[in-house]
Amino acid sequence: MGLTLGVVAAAGLSLLVGIQPVTPADVVLALTAPAGRPADAVVLHLRVPRTAAGLLAGAGLGLAGAVAQGLTRNPLAGPEVLGVNGGAALAGVVAIALVGVGPLGGYVWFCFAGAALALGAVLAIASAGRDGATPVKIAMAGAAVSALLFSLTSAIVLRDHDLFERFRFWLVGSLTRADLPIVLQAVPFLAAGTVLALALTRPLDAAALGDDAARSIGARPALLRGSAIAAVVVLAGTATAVAGPVGFVGLVVPHAARALAGAANVRVLPLSALLGALVLLLADVVGRVVLRPEEVQVGVTAAVLGAPVFLYLLRRRRVGGL
Repeated sequence: MGLTLGVVAAAGLSLLVGIQPVTPADVVLALTAPAGRPADAVVLHLRVPRTAAGLLAGAGLGLAGAVAQGLTRNPLAGPEVLGVNGGAALAGVVAIALVGVGPLGGYVWFCFAGAALALGAVLAIASAGRDGATPVKIAMAGAAVSALLFSLTSAIVLRDHDLFERFRFWLVGSLTRADLPIVLQAVPFLAAGTVLALALTRPLDAAALGDDAARSIGARPALLRGSAIAAVVVLAGTATAVAGPVGFVGLVVPHAARALAGAANVRVLPLSALLGALVLLLADVVGRVVLRPEEVQVGVTAAVLGAPVFLYLLRRRRVGGL
């Protein structure tokens, strides 16, 4: 209940805080009795879509990170470490800039394909050799693949000045380009990914004890892995399509959830979704005020805020084997 209230409070802050000043009364009037006032336009056309995009993308990244870590039993398996965000970003830029796909409902499929291919490449590279896919090998393979993907994305964007101006904020993670059509098109994809992920909570807990334990509750290990990978791809791919490749949320939030609620995925996954939405909204609000009148994009503030938290969890030995 406390965390839910925190998310509601963060959403309220997101509606209030920004370059254009509005009061709490302006927000209430805009939401309940819009009459074409300047404050109504700020709240309804800028702040509401941005807040909704932050809620959706944050929840998607937090949940994707929890599923990825639960599936691989790897504490370093965030979507950004596995190359999922980088693959989705590259495919999204290719779809928009080179193929000419416009609406999110079109280019999000490219993001899914890019995320899946990148994840497959990272796992294949990490699995090579006698030791298999150890946490360190997955992290190293993910770092290498992510660096390659972001280099390719930059090479595409930097070849054209107009393209660079169009994507420069999105490539570091930004909610500024979110509008109501983008938010509405993202909802079905994130809802499907969320339902699939939450359906996997008990099978993931059982799978942690081995394939035999998973079979004892009726789960099929191969199907479980395929479903979990699909959930990560859909959740992280859609979040990247909405907000760009935001880092650290998918990596850090599941660890914070486990520190609060223990290791059981039946509690960690829902808590990660709430914490992800809370963290991304607060990071976006901080980015609006820290260098006023300019804004710092949410991908930058998320990394600046997330890195110390991750180091604190490491120092307190809250990050370990799963």
